[in-house]
Amino acid sequence: MQISSHSSTLVLGIESSCDETGVALVEVGGSLAQPQLLAHALHSQIDMHRAYGGVVPELASRDHIRRVIPLARQVLEQGGRTLEQLNVIAYTQGPGLAGALLVGAGVACSLAAALDKPVLPVHHLEGHLLSPFLSADPPEFPFVALLVSGGHTQLMQVDGVGRYTLLGETIDDAAGEAFDKSAKLMGLGYPGGPALSRLAEFGDAQAYKLPRPLLHSGDLDFSFAGLKTAVLTQVKKLGGQPCDQVWADLAASTQAAIVEVLVKKSLRALDATGMKRLVVAGGVGANASLRQELNAACAKRGVRVHYPELHLCTDNGAMIALAAAMRLQAGKAQARKDYAFDVRPRWDLQQLEA
Repeated sequence: MQISSHSSTLVLGIESSCDETGVALVEVGGSLAQPQLLAHALHSQIDMHRAYGGVVPELASRDHIRRVIPLARQVLEQGGRTLEQLNVIAYTQGPGLAGALLVGAGVACSLAAALDKPVLPVHHLEGHLLSPFLSADPPEFPFVALLVSGGHTQLMQVDGVGRYTLLGETIDDAAGEAFDKSAKLMGLGYPGGPALSRLAEFGDAQAYKLPRPLLHSGDLDFSFAGLKTAVLTQVKKLGGQPCDQVWADLAASTQAAIVEVLVKKSLRALDATGMKRLVVAGGVGANASLRQELNAACAKRGVRVHYPELHLCTDNGAMIALAAAMRLQAGKAQARKDYAFDVRPRWDLQQLEA
């Protein structure tokens, strides 16, 4: 099926790629010029994984099994809809943890088969990429996108739904990994990125001279492994039990290095494409320092910056339902009553069928 211009289409989206179970309802088509989020619910596994210092895939998969059906019931109740009113059921096919992806895919296809409804698999990163379209200030095509999600840091030229050109990407650690691994080296626990950012608010960003890898490389690629090594070196030099201010200074210096690279590479991507619109998506897009620096730099150039709403920066079902709806609306995909499924733990966005 495809989106009809005469009647609205109701999409249920299921996200289970890693350590968050998300379910959402999005309505599109008919008199709606823009997809509308009717309801969404999210369960984070942070508390469960904290004891292990990171995500345990088997535990993540088992928790998705426990959470997805109650969340679906919650979303339908909040949205004032019934199972029978659903038109399409979308799910994350990849990338992500194989076992976790299988839970969402299995539930989505089983539910669709029971209801005789079509299903649509969705690329997790496309969900992040399009998530700002659910914000109060949605972007317009075309734009440059800075995608900073988990193990992914990419700059994309986005000309429309399914029309993505890779401009640059990380060749080792992504920005999110640099935040998390640096935080772990400082003993900040899990999840490390948000903890490091909170601590950085009390520190001096100039206290430590940390590298900005590939900042002057002449291309739009990223590398953050060297920064992580530099943080490790500083931690070893400090030794013992440094005072809280020392840790705050190191956190602030680390964050400043990551943010400077992301901002300057984004500006170069805008220069290279001649575009005046930037979209920032993914979990790191919630970082307050990154938003502040990007907003200031882009304002000087007359560039509009768009972000997802803060509660939609992390993995969530809303972005999956939205991506499915927008692909249907653009005629880039068709939902089918084909309930055989597989998952794609490693899936480059460039391999996504346009």
